[in-house]
Amino acid sequence: MINGKVVSLFTTPNGAEKMISAEHLFCLAGKGIEGDRYALGTGTYSKKPEPGRQLTIIEIEELEALKHLPDISCIPEQCRRNVISQGIRLNDLVGKIISIGNVELKVHRLCQPCGYLEGKLKKPGLKDALWDKGGVRCEILNDGTITVENTISLVD
Repeated sequence: MINGKVVSLFTTPNGAEKMISAEHLFCLAGKGIEGDRYALGTGTYSKKPEPGRQLTIIEIEELEALKHLPDISCIPEQCRRNVISQGIRLNDLVGKIISIGNVELKVHRLCQPCGYLEGKLKKPGLKDALWDKGGVRCEILNDGTITVENTISLVD
């Protein structure tokens, strides 16, 4: 069985604003995270809506690996992802349904980093360093709450 856990959570009401740490995220099926930029329509890519922009997840292991690269680092609150996971290989979950706490998510695609993040953090090379390691984009399938320490698992 594939299992991981949630180590931290983040949201922001506007694409340009700092990510805010949270103990829980209230997820709205087909809409996004309550109070988050994509549910509110204020995200950087809100003019291009798609189900995979409702919630994002990245592995803490990938962020920690950046510490070994000269002049490139990205801590969880900087990576612009909603959920930071540990112990689960997210790339393997594309096209599958997972659960986090009582929320089911369809993993649509990889969340490739963009020039926006690299420019915002003023970290040249970050985009390339996180390519294919930037997490996944998910669709929220049911209303529910995700909390820190929730288990992440594959739904049969």
